[in-house]
Amino acid sequence: MNATFIFWQKYMHKTLKHPEEIAGMLIQPLLWVVLFGVGMRGMMKGDNYMTFMIPGIVALTAVGAAIAGGSTWLNERLSGIVKKYRAAPVPRVSILSGHVLTITTKVLIQALIIFLVGLIMGAELNGNPFGWLGGLILIAAFGIGFSGLALAAATMTDSSEGYHMLIFLLQMPLLFLSNSLYPLASLPLWMRIGALANPTTYVVTGLRQTALDSAQSAGAAAIPLWICFAVSAGFALAGLAAAAKAFKKENR
Repeated sequence: MNATFIFWQKYMHKTLKHPEEIAGMLIQPLLWVVLFGVGMRGMMKGDNYMTFMIPGIVALTAVGAAIAGGSTWLNERLSGIVKKYRAAPVPRVSILSGHVLTITTKVLIQALIIFLVGLIMGAELNGNPFGWLGGLILIAAFGIGFSGLALAAATMTDSSEGYHMLIFLLQMPLLFLSNSLYPLASLPLWMRIGALANPTTYVVTGLRQTALDSAQSAGAAAIPLWICFAVSAGFALAGLAAAAKAFKKENR
């Protein structure tokens, strides 16, 4: 655990040393909320679309942070830095867990910014602090799951282009075959079936029921909250398992 924290500290310190990366991390969520939210607001007449879309923007941002984390991991592998980590007297799993923890930390920071900006722009947030806590747990689980998939993809290839192609194949259905941007009930049957098989749907629905005013979020109660937590936890474990398997295979 201590080694995991050391790796987390190293990666976070590296981020803080690059102001352009901090600026990107802070400004990207602002652009998503302001440009995408305002542009799409007119699609849902009679509902507060800002409240509805905030969880989807959080999911989009989490995926972006995970992809960036996977790129960092791939660059370190290709430049030989990961080999030096392996030679160090630390548990090898801590190398991976430190990276996952770093990505998840960035995801949570960006999510808080999105909620703050959303609140300023009219989103109806839940006044219950336990709802906020539940929302953060869901976001962390999604961040862990997708960062695990990104790290697995970055471990399986030695090509930057190949990595982005692999992650693109995962990213598109995870984001757009879900209820992130449109109500589940409005989707055609085949898309609804696909959305219900997608973990993003459960994170987004869970956020609408915990951190936001569910009365303003269309279809928020369509899936029981306990199922949202169970699927999110399963996705986190699956992502970690995929990353660990790829990491172990590379070490043989």
